[in-house]
Amino acid sequence: MDGLARRWRRVSAYAAHDDPLTSAANWIALVVAWNQPFYPLYLWAAVGADKIAPSFLTFFSTPFFLAVPAIAKRHPLAARILLPLTGIANGIVSTKAFGVGSGVEIFLLPCALIGAALFRPSERAIGLVVIALGAAAYLIPARFFGQPLAAYTAADNSAMVGLNAVSAATLVVFIGLLLSGAVAASEQRGDQAPRKK
Repeated sequence: MDGLARRWRRVSAYAAHDDPLTSAANWIALVVAWNQPFYPLYLWAAVGADKIAPSFLTFFSTPFFLAVPAIAKRHPLAARILLPLTGIANGIVSTKAFGVGSGVEIFLLPCALIGAALFRPSERAIGLVVIALGAAAYLIPARFFGQPLAAYTAADNSAMVGLNAVSAATLVVFIGLLLSGAVAASEQRGDQAPRKK
């Protein structure tokens, strides 16, 4: 139990930041990275073990999510930009891997939410660019992606749509709760720019 408490303290220290919005970005990034290894298991339950290989492509984004808190120590704004851009890139890769029928592009919605809420009024242009990139990724024509990397049936696609919808909805709720607290904390601080450590 002590070992678990020590690990939690290390994770908390890694995610900590004086700026509430940057701290929220750090926690979002770590939660997403923590959950990525479980996605193949969820997919296994949904479509079977023989069709989960494409899910390993999503691991290419894991180091970028894990790097967000480290980058935030020196460049908070860069870290907050990296988070949704990594999510958008992962959404595009995942859509290629699983096909548009899987509904995996729904994960672009949390990226748009981050773009809408993770940037201050003085950074609004950056947030709008993030939202526009998420929308552009969502609107990529299906023919661009071609065939998925495994032979998914209509039943598989239906199962993946359900899995992805629940996962994305859970992530949106988590982000919303986290960011509402961060915005409140930011307002109490007078919405000051974060201090460099």
